[in-house]
Order: sequence, then structure tokens, then C-alpha cells
Amino acid sequence: MENNKEMRTWLNDMDLPHPLVIAGPCSAETEDQVLKIAHDLKDTDVNYYRAGIWKPRTRPGNFEGVGAIGLKWLQKVKEETGLKTATEVANRAHVDLALEHDVDLLWIGARSTVSPFIVQEIADALEGTDKIVLIKNPVNPDLSLWLGAVERLYSADIKNLGVIHRGFSTYEKTKYRNIPEWQMAIELQSKFPDLPIINDPSHITGKRDMIFDVSQTALDLNFDGLMIETHHDPDNAWSDAAQQVTPERLMQIMNDLRIRKETDEEAEYNSKLSNLRAQIDVIDNQIIDILGKRMKVSGGIGTLKKQKNVAVLQTNRWNAILGKMILEGESQGLSEEFVLRMFKAIHQESINHQEKIINA
Repeated sequence: MENNKEMRTWLNDMDLPHPLVIAGPCSAETEDQVLKIAHDLKDTDVNYYRAGIWKPRTRPGNFEGVGAIGLKWLQKVKEETGLKTATEVANRAHVDLALEHDVDLLWIGARSTVSPFIVQEIADALEGTDKIVLIKNPVNPDLSLWLGAVERLYSADIKNLGVIHRGFSTYEKTKYRNIPEWQMAIELQSKFPDLPIINDPSHITGKRDMIFDVSQTALDLNFDGLMIETHHDPDNAWSDAAQQVTPERLMQIMNDLRIRKETDEEAEYNSKLSNLRAQIDVIDNQIIDILGKRMKVSGGIGTLKKQKNVAVLQTNRWNAILGKMILEGESQGLSEEFVLRMFKAIHQESINHQEKIINA
């Protein structure tokens, strides 16, 4: 699969004045719920109405979706509001039912993307379709696996393709439900700049109050659209309550987002500059996060030293670290002077953390 301009045809043909917006409840719960939210989103920036019909849950016993009956509710959404519909499919049976009920956009979830067998089954079921098919990143940060899923669908003569960036699972506790790993999305864009990429801030954050900031970062990185879970009564949603917003909040988010407009002859330069600066912002945040983790480890060392009455400064260990980092820095094109200054500052901060613990 090679990048080509035709990958964007389905999106360009929509001629939208704003990013693509896919919104609706995490799960279809009842017919009244589905229709109420749809009517609330009618005549807004929403282009596709999403609702989960089948919900793969990590553990059994949780709400796993209403099943095929929910597809009839999506048909009513289209009839009553004119909104196009979207849902997740995870096997051939899901695909057949979704096509039978004329769902306009299908996406493959993160748990399905990890399995080439599942992706191939879906690709075979959709072969030659003119429906839009989006592929979420796999739960683990594996770019080859993500692109492999796209390639399987591309090879099945499915031309209206795109990807959804929904973040990646991690064993660490972070402020995100799924860490963004923006660099992976950026790398995908660099390989296939014309493959539409949609951001899913709901699953990245897991918290409705963080959705705006993640959405803005995505737009700054030239993402093509957003998928935001929207519910008329989020706190009482049957699944993922904490990450859903009300229709009113969704409209406010869309109004507040800064969307770059090409208005002058230097627009391309300004767009590229903004994108590179957004990448730097992402990396700077990662640096701060890593340094914070390093100091927590230093604190643990300080606790051990206090228990054993060991001096904070261990000169041999420090010299070994410094020598190793200078060599590592050189391999990355960093000057010895810069590496020395940076690690001396890091070392001093580590000493400060340990001394606070020892002197406490």
C-alpha cells in the first residue's frame, strides 16, 4: 500500500467547513435514548451519528450492547434526522447486519485490530464496499499492526478508508485512560499523509473535562476529525459514563476549538510551522512526565539510603551514568556540553529529592 491523494477523496467530497465530527452515545441503550440524542445533535456540526451496538467488555457480566435491535434504532435516526450512522463491527455477522441496516460508516475497534484473523474476516465481508471503514489503533502501541489492518482492508478493494487514534493501554497509572503516544500517530501521518486520521479524545482521556484539550492537540497536529461520545444524561449512561459529554457541551467544544484556516499565500508555511510546534509541545510534555517518574524513583532510592544510613552522593555511580549518557547523546546528535548541563541539573534535582527524604 502506497500513499495517494485518492485516499482523501471520500473526505474531500464532503467539502466540510470544519473537521469531521462523529458523535453519539458510547452504547445504544433504548430506542428513546438513541432518538433523543440524535435529535439533539441534528443541525449541528455532527456528520455521523455513532452508537455502539455490540460492546466488547474486558470482563464478562458488564453491559455488552443491545445487539441487532439497536440497528433498527439507527435506521430511525436516519429517517427522522437525516444524520448518517456509524457503529463498530467485530466479525462477519456484525458486518452483514450493519450492511443490511444501511449503516453508513463502520469502524474496527482496538481489540479487533490486534488480531489479523479478525481484521481479515471483516475485510473479506466488506470486500468492494463503498461504505466508509475506519480502523482504530490496536490497544498496544504497534504501528505495524495498525498499518497491517489498513493494508488488509485496502487489499480487499475498500477505498473509503481512514484511521482512528484512540490511545494505547499501559500498566502505569497516568492522567489518561489510554496514553495518546502522539508520536505514533505523527509517524503514521508521515508515512501516509493522505490517509484521513480521526482522534477519539473520549477513549484517550476517560474523563469528559479533558476532552477539549486533547481535541485541540489533535487539530494542531492536522488530524482530520474527532469522534466524541455524547449522551443526554452522561452520568447515568450504561457504559463509559465518565467520558461522555452532553450535546450542549459538544457544541461548546466545537465552538471553542481553534481551527486553522488557509487565508493567505503563506498558509502552507504557517500550517507546517504550527504542526511542528505542536509536535514539540507533545514531546515537551513527555519529557516532563518522564522526569517526574525519574524523581519518584530517586525518592525510592532516598528511602533505601535513609534506612541503611548511606550517603546521598555516590560518585562512582554518578560518573558511570554521565559517561554513558554522553555516548548516548552523541549517537542522537547531541553535544557533550548539552548532555553534561542537562544531566548535572537532573542529578542535582535527584539529590534534592533524596535529601528531603533523608532529612525528613
